[in-house]
Amino acid sequence: MEDDYFSLNAILADNHKLSCSFTLDVEGLGYLEGGTENNIHQHSKVELPFWLAQTLSLNEFTTFPLPPPYSNRVKAALKASAQSVKLSNLVGGNGWWYRWGRRIADVLDDVPQADLLNTLLKAFVNRLPALQDLSAHHASADHTLPESSTSTGEAFRDGMEGDERELFAVGQESGKMARSWYDGSSSRKGGR
Repeated sequence: MEDDYFSLNAILADNHKLSCSFTLDVEGLGYLEGGTENNIHQHSKVELPFWLAQTLSLNEFTTFPLPPPYSNRVKAALKASAQSVKLSNLVGGNGWWYRWGRRIADVLDDVPQADLLNTLLKAFVNRLPALQDLSAHHASADHTLPESSTSTGEAFRDGMEGDERELFAVGQESGKMARSWYDGSSSRKGGR
């Protein structure tokens, strides 16, 4: 989960749009609104990519509300049943919910920042056991048989966001390596 300048994942996480309100009049940037106006007026709302909104917000040119993927509605759903929330759908196309949330938290004031970071942490902690169980199951499953995507575990897998999918792949590979090691040590014991 690095924020490396050259990381494609970091670039994708920073490319989400935010609805920003300008706190002052800005001359010569009216094209950002998509209209014919030369200037942006105070309280004008403009959709900006996060990488630009972040800079403008830190310099107090704009403000933005917490994006819908981190709203109270999503927090309530996560509190009720973290595994049933499809995080990948919240930030679009197999997005990076945790990563983008961390980037947004960097811009927020102390109290909202702590609240958002706490939401991200609780969601991760509540979803991790299901992720581990599912990756262990997939590591030991017979993949020659067709899988049905109707189980709760498969629904959870479909809703995993980018960082969770990476952890799932690591857990699956670790399970395969452990199984291979165990099978190898069992055959050596049986051969003596």
